[in-house]
Amino acid sequence: MMTDRKLGEFELIERFFAPLATGQGAAGLKDDAAAYTPQPGHDLVISKDMLASGVHFFPDDPPEAVAAKALRVNLSDIVSKGARPTGYVLGLGLGADMPENWVERFCAGLAADQERYDISLLGGDTISTGGKIVLSVTLFGEMPSDGIVRRTTAQAGDLIFFSGTLGDSSLGLQLRLKPELAEISGLSHEDLAYLKQRYLLPEPRTAGYSAVARFAAASMDVSDGLAADLGHMCRAAGLIADVTVESLPLSGAARRWLEADQNIWPWIVSGGDDYELLCAVRPRDRDAFLAAMRETGTHVTEIGRFGLQDDADPGVRFNKGGTVVAVEGPGGYRHV
Repeated sequence: MMTDRKLGEFELIERFFAPLATGQGAAGLKDDAAAYTPQPGHDLVISKDMLASGVHFFPDDPPEAVAAKALRVNLSDIVSKGARPTGYVLGLGLGADMPENWVERFCAGLAADQERYDISLLGGDTISTGGKIVLSVTLFGEMPSDGIVRRTTAQAGDLIFFSGTLGDSSLGLQLRLKPELAEISGLSHEDLAYLKQRYLLPEPRTAGYSAVARFAAASMDVSDGLAADLGHMCRAAGLIADVTVESLPLSGAARRWLEADQNIWPWIVSGGDDYELLCAVRPRDRDAFLAAMRETGTHVTEIGRFGLQDDADPGVRFNKGGTVVAVEGPGGYRHV
């Protein structure tokens, strides 16, 4: 049986992290650097996200879920560029009193997601923070040279697509922060559990990377909320986005809560932590994009269209029944 004793850095690496370094370039984590060469004719695509306890996850979240979230938020970025994820390096800061059992479970979570997403650990570092858990993941992907899909290249007339369902994670976070909402919402135990799970474990749409690469004119993942991230795409291209509220894809749980309380609308569109794909697609590529996504089992919904900037600043307009609906509340998730 595992005990809660503390381990030194090199013992941590040898016992828990070295078994995760299955790629040839990682050298079993026995060297100070890894070697990584992409396939001929391919570019290396790189993304980094940091997570800290009390900011991006709760200190008492299961270690397996913390590990999975650290990988998945980066996987979402890589896939949104049209790249295939391949490997990662990990920076891990732990409190001085972190027990061995926590690390063992954390690495079990990494191992499970490595197998699920066909990636491997290439290297990293561990430090003692004296307090919070801090995670830094740099994830690598590959795609044909010069094929990266930027967030900056949408054009007027492009159609806007969103993967999965919107706002579940944000609602799950609110339920964690304010337990009294569980009763106020009137949701069933199943709905409450579903929303909380969506916050705990994002589902990056990794299968859809090839459809993004082939047919998306611009793409990014939604981490700061639809209103904020679609606004980023608009400002980068000098465009307006007109979104049809009735077309927004909501889960059954989110829809039932919204029908009972319209005040949760800002949480849905601005709360963040969705980690879904947000793509601009040329009208001529619409059917091919949808077919390619269907082939990968990735559900996407057409939610609006980009237009030329008018007298207003570049930004997002939510239209419901022909009327522009205000989005009051947070302007997107704040990381600091």
